[in-house]
Amino acid sequence: VRRFNEECIGRGVSFEELLANNFINRTAPPGAANDANSMKVFFNEILRPGLSNLHVEIHDQIAEGDKVTTRKTIHGTHSGVLLGVPPTGRKLSIQVIDVVRIENGQYVEHWGINNLKDVMTGLIV
Repeated sequence: VRRFNEECIGRGVSFEELLANNFINRTAPPGAANDANSMKVFFNEILRPGLSNLHVEIHDQIAEGDKVTTRKTIHGTHSGVLLGVPPTGRKLSIQVIDVVRIENGQYVEHWGINNLKDVMTGLIV
């Protein structure tokens, strides 16, 4: 899970290695894709182009059985278009708590909450 945060989110690599073919994002919006490719697309084609200097700060990680819960902050500078909002140059921090189920060293399920909607609202106000 730490590797996913550092490599996949932070650098945009290792998705194929760390996300199982049968991966399901249980908190994808209704009607949206919830597979491994949609997770890769979100980070590599939406978040990373909109935020330069992207990095993940892990505050807490708790593992029990086959699940890991992580409380983290995704930091970056809004230097590109992000979800339709033109660059502002502002530093952003997205607060996240997620739970992932691991099987054979790969993510197979994900549940999460974040404040991205509030962060985006703050950019357009």
